[in-house]
Amino acid sequence: MNLWEILTIFWATVASNRFIKLVLIVVILDTLLGSGRAIKEKQFNSCFGIDGAIRKIAMVISVVILAVIDRLIGFNMLPFVPEEILQYIGITKMGMCEFFCLLYIMYEAVSILKNMCLCGLPIPQKLRTFIEKWLKIMTSELDEKQTDVIIGGGNDEDTTNSRTR
Repeated sequence: MNLWEILTIFWATVASNRFIKLVLIVVILDTLLGSGRAIKEKQFNSCFGIDGAIRKIAMVISVVILAVIDRLIGFNMLPFVPEEILQYIGITKMGMCEFFCLLYIMYEAVSILKNMCLCGLPIPQKLRTFIEKWLKIMTSELDEKQTDVIIGGGNDEDTTNSRTR
């Protein structure tokens, strides 16, 4: 197999894989929301930014490499998945690439939900409360002050002023 054939397989794999596209979408969305959160909190930190960028680039590179490997060796993990789940999600092949894509999507989804809450995006109250409780259990980034702001929708000065009026 020559280099041109490998590049053709690589491009066809990346262009046709919905899981890779989803990983790219959540990585971009998380980056945008994380930047919005940093702007809102006025806490840009180049160390976190560089670490996050390296992590996200490594995610995408690993997924692309796994997609090529899956394509070359024809690896399929679906025999390990129950038939009911396969019928529900409607996929016919799941290689190592798709498996790691799902893990990366879930990892990024936690960060997206956290950033949505901390950016102050308009989220229905029931959903916001559920996300906040879930994030409090799943991450250590939400301290009590942030939790009060998320649930209460304001800071201590706002609630003090509203009580005295």
